[in-house]
Amino acid sequence: MRRLFPVTDQTPASDPVSSTGPADREWSLDELAETYAYPETGPDGHWLRANMVSTLDGAAQHDGRSEPISGETDMRIFGTLRALADVVVVGAETVRQEGYRPARAREAFAARRTAAGQGPAPAIAVVTAGLDLDFSLPLFASPLVPTLVVTGAGAPADRLAAARQAGAEVLLAGDGAAVDPARAVRMLADRGLRRQLTEGGPRLLGQFVAADVLDELCLTISPMLTAGDAQRISGGPCVTVPHRLAPACVLEEAGFLFTSYRRI
Repeated sequence: MRRLFPVTDQTPASDPVSSTGPADREWSLDELAETYAYPETGPDGHWLRANMVSTLDGAAQHDGRSEPISGETDMRIFGTLRALADVVVVGAETVRQEGYRPARAREAFAARRTAAGQGPAPAIAVVTAGLDLDFSLPLFASPLVPTLVVTGAGAPADRLAAARQAGAEVLLAGDGAAVDPARAVRMLADRGLRRQLTEGGPRLLGQFVAADVLDELCLTISPMLTAGDAQRISGGPCVTVPHRLAPACVLEEAGFLFTSYRRI
C-alpha cells in the first residue's frame, strides 16, 4: 500500500505509508483507522460518509453483487470504515442482495470505540419504503446492537408491526411511505449516531446525493472491466447542478485506487 495523495515530506525510512515509501507492506488496522478517522464534527454536527466500489468502466456490481469487483485490501478498508462508524445506513435491496448480517464487535477496534464513546459495534439502519424484509434473519433476530428500520409514516401497518415485533427500532423519517433522506440523517444524529456510513446501494446513495446530505465519498476504483449494464454507484434523479467534492486521500495497492473525496 502506498499513499499517492496527500504527498508527505517524510522519508521512506520513517514513513512507510508515504507516497515514496515501499508499496508492498500491508498497513496495520491502526494506520487505516487514522487515515479514515471521522472529522470532529460535520457542518450539522454529524458526518455522512459513503463507501462504494466501481470498475474502470463504471460498474458498481457484477452479477448483482459488489464482491466480485472488490479485493482483499478493499475489504480491510470496508471493515475499518464500519468499525469507525456509529451507524451503517443501507437500502433494503442491498440487504436482500448482499445477505446483510449484523455488524460484529472487533477486538482490534474496541479501545478506539470506547475512547470515542461508541458501543461495541455500529448499528445497522435499513432504509425501506415497503418493509419487504425477512425479519427472521440474523440482522433482525440476533444483532449485537438493535437494528433500525428507517421508513415513512405511510408504510404498511402490518409490516411496521412485524418489524417492531422482531425487535427492530423503527424511525419514521417521512410523511408518506418514502423516506426523506435529510430527515433520516437528522433523526439518526439525534439518537447520537453522528458518525454515519452508507454502503448503498446505488438508489439510496442517489437519494442522499440529490438531497445534498452526503459529506464524503470513499470510492474504491477496481482495475477491472465488466461491460454489461450493471448499475453505477449512484442512481435516481439527476441533480440540477453537479456537486463538486475535493480529494482528501488517494491510496494505491495492486492496481486498486482507494480514494476519499469530501464536500467543499
